[in-house]
Amino acid sequence: NTIWFDLSLNPLNSPSLIPLFLTLLSPSHVVDSERIGPDSFELLSVLGKGGYGKVFQVRKVQGAQTGKIFAMKVLKKAKIVCNAKDTAHTRAEREILETVRHPFIVDLLYAFQTGGKLYLILECLSGGELFMQLEKEGIFMEDTACFYLGEIVLALGHLHSNGIIYRDLKPENIMLNHQGHIKLTDFGLCKESIHDGAVTHTFCGTIEYMAPEILTRTGHNRAVDWWSLGALMYDMMTGSPPFTAENRKKTIDKILKCKLNLPPYLTLDARDMIKKLLKKSPLQRLGSSAADCKDIQKHPFFRHINWDDLLSKRCEPPYKPCLQSDEDVSQFDTRFTKQTPVDSPDDSTISHQHEHAFAGFTYVAPSVLESLKEGFSFEPRTRPVRRHNSSPRTPISEFVSQSENQTEPGFHLGFFFFYPPELPTTTMLDNMESGTQSCVVLD
Repeated sequence: NTIWFDLSLNPLNSPSLIPLFLTLLSPSHVVDSERIGPDSFELLSVLGKGGYGKVFQVRKVQGAQTGKIFAMKVLKKAKIVCNAKDTAHTRAEREILETVRHPFIVDLLYAFQTGGKLYLILECLSGGELFMQLEKEGIFMEDTACFYLGEIVLALGHLHSNGIIYRDLKPENIMLNHQGHIKLTDFGLCKESIHDGAVTHTFCGTIEYMAPEILTRTGHNRAVDWWSLGALMYDMMTGSPPFTAENRKKTIDKILKCKLNLPPYLTLDARDMIKKLLKKSPLQRLGSSAADCKDIQKHPFFRHINWDDLLSKRCEPPYKPCLQSDEDVSQFDTRFTKQTPVDSPDDSTISHQHEHAFAGFTYVAPSVLESLKEGFSFEPRTRPVRRHNSSPRTPISEFVSQSENQTEPGFHLGFFFFYPPELPTTTMLDNMESGTQSCVVLD
């Protein structure tokens, strides 16, 4: 467990090695000693498919968390880099998943890349999409809708408190875990750094759930998420979104121009909240004030909700998925689960300029790193510079201290690097640059 680099050349005397070392020392490039990659996971089932790749159910087959089931999202770089916005959205999703931790938001465990693909390893939400449950039931009873909407409000409120707009709330992006609690997924359309007074103009989302100000491109803020919540609430309790038509243009016209029609069987509280969430003017919309989700939580529709209990998952979900095992995919669409899980060959290439767009993509969750600490000694030690086989061995602390002005803002200098039992070599360092060799970086 020695905390030293084995180098054939001192990096301080070899400028070409310094960028590589700074990359390895960056907190955004944390990778573990398991050499995490596609081969670390066994494909079990196909859970979904999109324009840029697939989502698989996988089992980890080596290292920490061996045997545990995850969802693996695989994205093809060549398709993403064709559009600058898609590239930005992909990076945003990766960064948001790293920074945001909440009971009702999906957890990211690992992220890594190969020459042609990006991989996100997420917690496996075996309850499937809320969309599938809504399809089975037709409509939700008010108490069922209230439970799900309450958890969604807490998740959106947490995103907003971090300056993030979700912008793609719909039943397909709301997953259920094995207990029946919701988790928001798919953060590709999120917008970061949107705080009070700031607006953005990107045209994105799913038409039936998009707020008028997105459609008119007049600038929007976090209030668009509360419109989407209103559209989702309407969908849950009536069986369809509030404004639909046979094509996109007519649907947009309805959203912008038509009056909201509410079925008579809805309770007064439900009707009132839907009306206030679906105000066409964002300034008049419930949740648009500085109080954000707090205003929605105070609405009489939620009068029976204990928000502390809901956040702590002490409230019993209205529906618990019937699962036979951790590998059970019965809650997912059979159009996907019947397919043979195959991760196509990684034979595509992208330019060096495009490859730079994915620098820093690799990630290991702090919870995983904690599990890797067992068996190592973390007491800092001062050691003299030593040599092995006539090669300098430079302590990390010495290298970092002499390169301190090149580290990232907020970077802590007390990082530990643990190598596998074999001694690292120059070849190993070369492999690190290409992503085939890795190390643990622990704070």
